[in-house]
Amino acid sequence: MPAAQPLLPVEQALAQLLAMADAAPIREREQIALAQGSGRVLADDLIATLDLPPWPNSAMDGYALRRDDWQGKPLRVSQRIFAGAVPEALEPGTCSRIFTGAPMPDGADCVEMQENARIEDDERVSFNQTLTVGQNIRPQGQETRIGDRLLAAGSRLGAIELGLLASMGHASIDVVRRPRVAVLSTGDELVEPGQPLGPGQIYNSNRQVLCSALSGLGCEVVDAGILPDDLQQTRQRLAALGDVDLILSTGGVSVGEADFLGIALREEGQLALWKLAIKPGKPLTFGHFRGAPVIGLPGNPASTLVTFTLLARPYLLRRLGVRDVAPLRFQVPAGFAWPRAGTRREYLRGRIEQGRAVIYPNQSSGVLLSAAWAHGLVEIGEGCTVDEGDLVTFISFSELF
Repeated sequence: MPAAQPLLPVEQALAQLLAMADAAPIREREQIALAQGSGRVLADDLIATLDLPPWPNSAMDGYALRRDDWQGKPLRVSQRIFAGAVPEALEPGTCSRIFTGAPMPDGADCVEMQENARIEDDERVSFNQTLTVGQNIRPQGQETRIGDRLLAAGSRLGAIELGLLASMGHASIDVVRRPRVAVLSTGDELVEPGQPLGPGQIYNSNRQVLCSALSGLGCEVVDAGILPDDLQQTRQRLAALGDVDLILSTGGVSVGEADFLGIALREEGQLALWKLAIKPGKPLTFGHFRGAPVIGLPGNPASTLVTFTLLARPYLLRRLGVRDVAPLRFQVPAGFAWPRAGTRREYLRGRIEQGRAVIYPNQSSGVLLSAAWAHGLVEIGEGCTVDEGDLVTFISFSELF
């Protein structure tokens, strides 16, 4: 009898997947309008072509003046400067009424906020605080200088990154083309939503979760539906996928005689079965079909969610050139006790309440409701127990969905 396959630590599995992703980067690019860039990956470094701000400007509504002109005697207001205006040079011995974001007039070296100014009966202005050169002025190039690298190639574009591109005047951008990911499920027990359920059947929720998450990553999703438990139909459906960058399946890819997906993949590629030292999500497969990479996730909804978050999502991001592919994680006090030390690393669906992590009562791998309730995953190390107040690692769903 062959020896049992040792369980693979999640870090080792991730390292192998990322090495495979590094060896098969998606290099093709496309130019898109800036408004279409959310979730996409920048193909080239973003280099500043402008100083920001492009000229010294006021950080406050107030009065611009030369500090040495303020000797305790009220100053006449010689001009009003609004954002977008082109001011005249400051007349010596006067001040200028200025508004936030407006360019500084030549000759002025400070701005006093209007709260510290007093308007006299003759409309002259006095100040009741000590003035310093440079106060309340945003100098030219304070944020960026021409030639600075603002974003590295491989950066994922969100609202702030798109705003930064807009601040440099870009109306279009070069991004890495969308990965084409075929999503399929296996098993005669699965039925699409909207269809009647037969005996022993359940609705397919995994595909909706994955298709939505992949779209959020900027992928082009090829919905391959449910594969029946039939070898010939499985072969035909796989052959019809065409040119894809990844086949992502859920459900049992194993060595069983009824595992028709595994049989078909082995016929026209290779397939490795990994047993991960995590819970939920122990079984995972990786291989190729006609040159296309295949990742097989376990079929239980919570197991699918965990393995996609920890392994499949980072793999896809690395294929796109993203370097920092780990999901957001941080330390938080536990608002629960976990007295049972496990032999595998556990990922519990949890949420943050009053600054503490709490967990859903039912941690079964088939309960998707727990993930809908949760904000993320609480990581419990191998052989570890948790007392209330202990620090635990929390992995947020915020980037995933």
